[in-house]
This record gives sequence, C-alpha cells and structure tokens, in this order.
Amino acid sequence: MLIRHATLPDGRTDIDLLVQDGRIAVIGERLFDGRPLPEGVELMDAAGWLLSPPFVDAHFHLDATLSHGLPRVNASGTLLEGIALWGELKPLLTQEALVERALQYCDWAVAKGLLAIRSHVDVCDPRLLAVHALLEVRQRVAPYLDLQLVAFPQDGLLRAPGALANLKRALDLGVDLVGGIPHFERTAEQGAESVRLLCELAAERGLPVDMHCDESDDPLSRHIETLAFHARRLGLAGRVTGSHLTSMHSMDNYYVSKLIPLIAEAGVHAVANPLINITLQGRHDSYPKRRGMTRVPELMAGGVNVAFGHDCVMDPWYALGSADMLEVAQMGLHVAQMTSQAQMRACFDAVTVNAARVMGLPDYGLTPGCHADFVLLQARSAVEALRLRPARLKVIRRGRVIATAPDAAATLSLPGRPSRIDWVLPQ
Repeated sequence: MLIRHATLPDGRTDIDLLVQDGRIAVIGERLFDGRPLPEGVELMDAAGWLLSPPFVDAHFHLDATLSHGLPRVNASGTLLEGIALWGELKPLLTQEALVERALQYCDWAVAKGLLAIRSHVDVCDPRLLAVHALLEVRQRVAPYLDLQLVAFPQDGLLRAPGALANLKRALDLGVDLVGGIPHFERTAEQGAESVRLLCELAAERGLPVDMHCDESDDPLSRHIETLAFHARRLGLAGRVTGSHLTSMHSMDNYYVSKLIPLIAEAGVHAVANPLINITLQGRHDSYPKRRGMTRVPELMAGGVNVAFGHDCVMDPWYALGSADMLEVAQMGLHVAQMTSQAQMRACFDAVTVNAARVMGLPDYGLTPGCHADFVLLQARSAVEALRLRPARLKVIRRGRVIATAPDAAATLSLPGRPSRIDWVLPQ
C-alpha cells in the first residue's frame, strides 16, 4: 500500500508512506513522483487528513464493560457503591456473557481506531471466571487488537480471602501483568505490604506491574511512593505503572516536589483516567471542590511518562462512554487546564505514543520498520482532532484496512444556503 498526501501528528504535511509486508517501509515526500507504482501496490489518497498511529487505552476494565444496570444501577454514582455493586454482580456472571460483552466492546474500539487495550481483570472470584473469559477474548481478538491483561485483586490483596493465591493462579494461566489496589487494604501498613509482595512477585516472574494506586482524595494515601521505591529497589524501571494517583491532587506542594522526582527516577509510568477521575473523586467536598485528577502537567514536566485511560464504559462505575480515546483526551485537556498548543498535543500523545510506552508495544509509531497500524482522522492536526473528535475514515492494521467510516459532513436543504457543511476547518 502507498498512502499519499497525509498529515502527521508532528505537523508534517503532504507525506507519503509506503507499506510492505505489514510494516512501514519508507516515509517521505512525493514517493514514486512521476514514476509508476510497483505492481500490486494499492494506492490510498489521505487527501491531507491526519494519519495517526492507532489509539491506545492504557487502563480499562473489560470484564465489567457494558454491564450497566446489572443487577441494578449505581444509584449514587460513587466509587464505593460501584465496588459494592460489582460484588453483587460477580456471583451472577457467566463466562459466555463476559466474552460476548468484551467482544462487542472490542468491535466498538476498532471502529474508533483503538487497537491496543490494557485491561485489569478481577481475580478475587475463586472461579477466575473473568480471567478465563478474557484469556479467550485475548486469543480471539489477537489478529486485530493487542490486549494485555492485569491480574487485579479488586477487593484487596490482603483484605480478600484467597486473593494472593487467586492472583498467582491467574498468572499461571497466562495473565500478563501483576496488579494491586493498596489504598483499598484495611490499613496503610497493609497497603504498603501488598505493594512489596506484588512487586517482589513480579520481579520473581519477570512480569510488569500496573497498580491502581491512591485512587483517593486522601492526601495521606501515598502508596505511589512505596511503589516507586520497590520499582527502583528491584530494578523494574520502565515496567511499573501507577494508575489513577488521584491523591496527588490533594497533597501539599512540598511533598509533591520530592515525590515526582522519585517517580521519574524509578522509571514508573503514570496513567490518569480523566472521565472517571473527574466524576468519582471530590465527592466528599462541598465547595471549594477538588477536580480529582492527578497532576498531569507537573508529572510530564518532571519527566514522567503519562498516559490517559478510558477506565470504564457502561459499567457499575460509569454509565457513559463509547471507546473514543479522543473523548478521554479532550476531558483530560479540560480537567488539567492544558490549553497551550504544546499541551494539547501532549494530550493527544497521552492516548497514542505515551500509552504505547506504558504497554511496551513493540514497533509502534510512524517510522520505517514500525507496524503499518494507522487511523485516518478527518482532521488537519492533532489539536483539531481533539476539538472535533472526527470520523475515523479508515482504520488500518498491519497494512490492511479493517474499518471504514463515512466522512462527517452534514447536508442541508435551506433556500439560499449551502447544501453541504464540512465540520472541519479548511487546510
């Protein structure tokens, strides 16, 4: 395939990309200009639209997705009721229903240009029903979507009976990462102990770590400090992620001035979940009311790799969502007040290249040798894509088009008015 006249997220325009054997072979201007194409090469005219590497969701719960209303609706909309509701739902789950909902969500994802997801999977059910279901889903979607699974003790590693044994069983079955939720343990001391145990287990097995960490408004919830310490102690740099980190929005600046360098030096990634953090956090405040998301621009400025995750779609915690990572990035932009041009581009990176670094995706990007995985967006720049959340004109996986959408144009029939309106700015 030869893709012509593309705009890239870094601002380059009128770029051509030659794809061979599912990988990017050449990138440049006016490839084969005036020369015939080699036999068998398919031509695709990008027409100046934005060609991006695919979207990546670094934090999601595929076992709970699309379960909204089962067995009842979260009446308060709070985090704790969502956890309680998930506990009510677990005994009613079947493997078939879990697989069906997860596959449906993966279809939504592909249509939105989302081709890589890291999903936490609850291991506190001794049946490991969700684990078996998502291992099946991972195998079935492998031709078109990269799915990583995190063994997640939703009810607390030390708090829930048998959770540690279940987690080890899940890893034995082939789950990819070690997860945790230290702030949900009974005491801060038990939370710290869970971090130590889990990091040592990951080091022993040669696995990455991704923990729900400090998803709280409590400024004394400081398990990210412990996570960074053990990441450095055990030589896990680049393989450890702290997700949520919302207590950082409540910490004093002096402590954070020491914490962020520790996270950066330990090589720990951070994942914020803007849609969920802005709705679930700050619930105990009247006014002034905290925003609830971690310190994204400060972490980025301190050298920490920061990604955004969708976290939830139509589940016990969140009744909305559509697998659109541009919706996630747009919310992150607003909550973090990242409205300079460079900051807005950084929010686009948070759902593409930064998230790919969190997941450790090999050969991801727009350089020769990378996989020919793209999404063609009906926008002229990354910032415009954030503004419009435009149509995904084509989604390409390994050089093959796997999803298409019509352009986002409206037609009017008003006297004396144009018959067609394009919802994008002219180039």
